[in-house]
Amino acid sequence: MTAAPLRVIFLADTRPGHYHLAQGVIAALERLRPVEVTRIEVKRKWIVPTRWLRARINAKSFFPPRMLRMSYRIDAYALPQADLVVSAGGETQMPNICVSRFLGGIPSIFCGSLLRGLAPENFSLIISSYDRDATSPRHMVVLKPSAIDPDKLGRPKTVPRYGPDLHPKLAGLLVGGNAGPFRYKREEWERLLAFITQVSREWGTRWLISTSRRTPDGVADMIAKVAEDESVVARFIDYRTAGPGTLPEIFGKAEIIVCTEDSSTMISEAVSARLPVIGVAPKAHRFTDEEQDYRDFLINNNWCRVLPIAELTPAKFADALLEITPLQQNPLDTLAAKLKERLPELFANG
Repeated sequence: MTAAPLRVIFLADTRPGHYHLAQGVIAALERLRPVEVTRIEVKRKWIVPTRWLRARINAKSFFPPRMLRMSYRIDAYALPQADLVVSAGGETQMPNICVSRFLGGIPSIFCGSLLRGLAPENFSLIISSYDRDATSPRHMVVLKPSAIDPDKLGRPKTVPRYGPDLHPKLAGLLVGGNAGPFRYKREEWERLLAFITQVSREWGTRWLISTSRRTPDGVADMIAKVAEDESVVARFIDYRTAGPGTLPEIFGKAEIIVCTEDSSTMISEAVSARLPVIGVAPKAHRFTDEEQDYRDFLINNNWCRVLPIAELTPAKFADALLEITPLQQNPLDTLAAKLKERLPELFANG
């Protein structure tokens, strides 16, 4: 690794599902070179329309400091010198371009989908998880980046092939909640909890369960009741008291993960941790075309499978587990190698 750190400006919005992607990119960069990060929060003034921002970016009179100050309350002249700007999420696209251009055209990485009418050439590299972008010279299609390092979690290099003839002793259940077109009925939560109890009775499997910020209080209370039976639940992490940042504990101990399908981030992070992942879906749900492409990407690589909550049985669960082949390599190393290939100037002395 080079002695001099790579100076990174990290533009973060307020959505964990976005800034975790950028943190994953930064974690991969650290595999190749020391990194010095300046994190800047991005909050657009609500009165500034996206159409106006896009028009200004492409105008000859474009002046980055003015846009940063007027639209995002960011003082361009207070920015540190940097070698790279990294961001994720639509609200960070314009400031990413502004910072890169203001600092002399330094390389820029954006994670996500571009706003309509915004050319890929505005960025050095766009990290995507959608196969439709595979032929674009500015895009790189990979598993959604995550800062989770499976080696530090103590994950085994080779994961057993679980299924009808081999049952996990310890399983993880990650519980989300209603989001967009995802709507869970009370009977579906009851069915899910009855299923994990049945698996425990028939297989001897115990569960590590974690709720999330959007898990309804009533559902968390239902889980707490089930967790009173220690033969079923080994540990219950209630988000209401534990807060964020607890998933690595489950990823480090569980042999397989069951995750509600409303959370693309939780599913991606579990896959990155080299775990077999089963998504469970309510009857009322729908993906955008973009998100469906990503779920197909995960399934086609045999990293996960999906089962409707209404059809959950231990037998179907075992059959789905048998079809999964978890990642063998560390995804941070894979991403680092691809970043070095696509942006070699950042590692010229490495």
